[in-house]
Amino acid sequence: MEHDIFFSISQTPDGHGHIPSESVMLNNYFEQLACADQLGFGVGWIAQAHLSTETQKSNSKPVVPHWQGEVGLCTDFPQLALESFRRTNSIEIGSAVVSILASGGPIAQAERMANLLILHGLDPSEMRRLHVGFSAGRFEFMARPYGIVPRNAIEEAAWPALRGQIFMEAAEIFLRLLRGDTINSTLIRDTVLTRANFRSDEDWSAVQEAAIEFEALSERPDSITIPHRYVFEDLKIIPTEFRKELLQLVAGTHDPRAQTFVNSILPVKVFNLSITSPEVIDATHERMAEVFHPSGGTWVRGDMPRTSFVFINAEDGLSAEEQSAAAHREADIALGAYWNALEGTIDPDKVTKAANNALIGNVEEVANQMIERFHPDDRIMAWFDFFNHDSARVCRNMTAYMQQVVPRVEALLREV
Repeated sequence: MEHDIFFSISQTPDGHGHIPSESVMLNNYFEQLACADQLGFGVGWIAQAHLSTETQKSNSKPVVPHWQGEVGLCTDFPQLALESFRRTNSIEIGSAVVSILASGGPIAQAERMANLLILHGLDPSEMRRLHVGFSAGRFEFMARPYGIVPRNAIEEAAWPALRGQIFMEAAEIFLRLLRGDTINSTLIRDTVLTRANFRSDEDWSAVQEAAIEFEALSERPDSITIPHRYVFEDLKIIPTEFRKELLQLVAGTHDPRAQTFVNSILPVKVFNLSITSPEVIDATHERMAEVFHPSGGTWVRGDMPRTSFVFINAEDGLSAEEQSAAAHREADIALGAYWNALEGTIDPDKVTKAANNALIGNVEEVANQMIERFHPDDRIMAWFDFFNHDSARVCRNMTAYMQQVVPRVEALLREV
């Protein structure tokens, strides 16, 4: 197995209601990053977020109305990535994830990544890769100020499905610019909605009705063409001479059509969430083995990082049974706070699956859970700072994981 780490830098209340200051949160991140670098984690994945989660609760359509504190403090991944590379020696850095709909959209985001890559690669001895995870962004309010809102009654009716199509349009722009293309909006895919884009006949019917009224049609259309979201003449981003071998692309989407489409342009790996079912994971590997862009080589299981909450207790002075009980208490508090914060934004069935997928317990229990739940060739993206602002304890948990759990897992795998 390969082992990465996820940093949320989430300024939320811990189990005691404490919320650290922004400077404390960022210093905690750098302390944990240095620890991860020394311990040998492969990639440090940084969450990116935008705009105040607290303030959006007063909006007319709050996305996470129950969230306490700020969902994340990294609002400029390129800057934080450069500083993270500067402070470390071996760990690679990734975004999990950059929204290509926010902060100016896909053109601006492509420019930022090109600039980051050329600065990072100026030293010819630098071989650490930048892993650019990108998506539409989980929280819709972060993209609204940048014009990602319905423009008419048709788009309003189609919005849940249309937002995924906007991501496809943005992804093509983003990837082709990073590839070095000169493009204009007439060269970008058209968005054409049909019944296949919707979950039910009722949803599609509502969009057809909106089209009849908005466009004064005499009958229900079989397809509806949506005008481009991004309209522009020929352009090409600079810099162009960044080292392409240092760039790894990862899409934060479970839409099979999107995964296939982005790989028609460049090699793009995919993420999975801690709540993803084994059936979906296996199906994704099968599909990606077929559609992964040939210039990326042969698809392997490690190309899809698997996010996992880790609640390990290896504290001194406790028996194995006491460590296990303490880990479960810690997990219950953190997971309960998280799901309360996300109430209404996630399927309740997925909540149960997330608890089942978390790694919880003492060293031996966590090792056995990893053997049971993961393939020997998987890449684990371990999440330790989950609602935990005790940075010293987070570092101890990381250390126990890499120095005790990982060797135990490898020993168990050799016994199989």
